[in-house]
Parts: sequence; structure tokens; C-alpha cells
Amino acid sequence: MVRSSLKSVVGTLTALAILLPALAADARVDGASVYSKAQTYSGALRYLRVDLGYEVVEKDPDAAYLIFKYTAPGGSKNSAVTGTLEVIESTGGVRLFVNLPRMPEYYERVFRDGLMKKLKDEYGAPPPVAKKPVEKAPAEKKPDAPPDDGSS
Repeated sequence: MVRSSLKSVVGTLTALAILLPALAADARVDGASVYSKAQTYSGALRYLRVDLGYEVVEKDPDAAYLIFKYTAPGGSKNSAVTGTLEVIESTGGVRLFVNLPRMPEYYERVFRDGLMKKLKDEYGAPPPVAKKPVEKAPAEKKPDAPPDDGSS
């Protein structure tokens, strides 16, 4: 009897260990974009509507966010989840955040990577980052020679 309950507990723990990574509910994947906020936002909108054929439920170009219906590959329209994509300017450039609730984080990463590929395909290689000129230390000034008073 102890043996059967031990097997049951071990079986339950094994099933939980397998399922828990897939149950990451509100994971959020981010990425850095080397393109401008406007380019990243408009590229994301085209990626959703044209490339993937998803329904965009709400959009705000000023705030640079999109809410859309995401259907997993091979899934039915009834299994669609509401996803979000945000584009935010930060000191280091542009960040984008993808959130697909009730989906494993893997789906968010694939979505983000597909968008980043589209941006590179559409806009080309990212513009080179302008380097700030290195300031040289001022050369040490030689002391002025005493004026020649002609008494030598």
C-alpha cells in the first residue's frame, strides 16, 4: 500500500516537473531594436497584419503598442489568445516587449525573432552607430620666454 502511494506521488511530481515550464502564464520576452521607434512599430504592424494575417484589435502609434489575436501554428481560431507588443524608447535605443499570455515563452521568442528578421529584411543593415570623437588632452603649454630687452 505504501508502495502504490509512493508511486502516485512520484508520478504526480514527474508530471508537474514536465508541465510547469509550459505553464509560464505571463512571461514577457523583450528585445532590442537598432531601428527607430517609428520603424519598429510600423514594421511590427505590417508583420502582424500582412505576414502573419493576425487580427489587430487595438493599436496606438503614439504610444507604440499593438493588441492582437494570436493563434498558435496549427491551432484553431477558437484557441486564439490576446497578445501585446510594445515598442519603447530607452537610453540605449529601442526596446520591444512581446507578451502572449497562456502560451509558453518559446512562442514569444519565435514571434520576436521573426519580427527582428522582418525589420532587417525591410530596412537593411542597421545604421552604423556614430562614435563620439575622442577628446585629446590639451598639450602642455610651454612657459613663455622672457621678453628680450636687448641687454645681452
